[in-house]
Amino acid sequence: MALVPYDDTAAWGMQKLHKSSSTYCFANHTIEIQQNWKQLGVAAVVWDAAVVLCTFLEMGGIDLQGRLVIELGAGTGLLGIVAALLGAQVTITDRKAALALLESNVQANLPADIRPRTAVKELTWGRDLGSFSSGGYDFILGADIVYLEETFADLLETLDHLCSEQTVILLSCRLRYERDHKFLKMLEERFSVYEVHYDPGNDVHIFRAQRKAQKADL
Repeated sequence: MALVPYDDTAAWGMQKLHKSSSTYCFANHTIEIQQNWKQLGVAAVVWDAAVVLCTFLEMGGIDLQGRLVIELGAGTGLLGIVAALLGAQVTITDRKAALALLESNVQANLPADIRPRTAVKELTWGRDLGSFSSGGYDFILGADIVYLEETFADLLETLDHLCSEQTVILLSCRLRYERDHKFLKMLEERFSVYEVHYDPGNDVHIFRAQRKAQKADL
């Protein structure tokens, strides 16, 4: 799931978490996302990192037309929906508990001609990876999925499985704690990592990563 902390002392957090829906405009479409914090917690709320990455995809000159994209920890599905509206063929994933709400948002917000280019699938990081193409994706997207340290190894294993040397990973997040920086260091052991955007208003960073080229055997 989209694993992020909840600060119940923050007024903005209370307002976001308890709204039953949120509305956005991307790719010339109005997108209404249903939320359900009470039942699903963090997986059922649109977080700022997702909105920032959606804006980056729409405005940042990245061409998703016809590209194979997978979203990890999709939560409500906003990011995957926007990627599909921008022309990608998208696999939108999360844990089993989140899939019903995720599927509902996808069906409600994508025109009938775009829906066949999307698939909602269960994915728990590090498990049953054989169900997903190894190295078969052009882009891997993740918004606010770096939080629980005990998931880091499984997330890295999942990224390693899904990536080829040409695959581009785009991760958006806030760097809240030391463990967030620890994950970036772990990521840099296997991937070349660059910060490509920072949104100061939301304190959200976007990192681009690609697998390091393997040295040829002597």
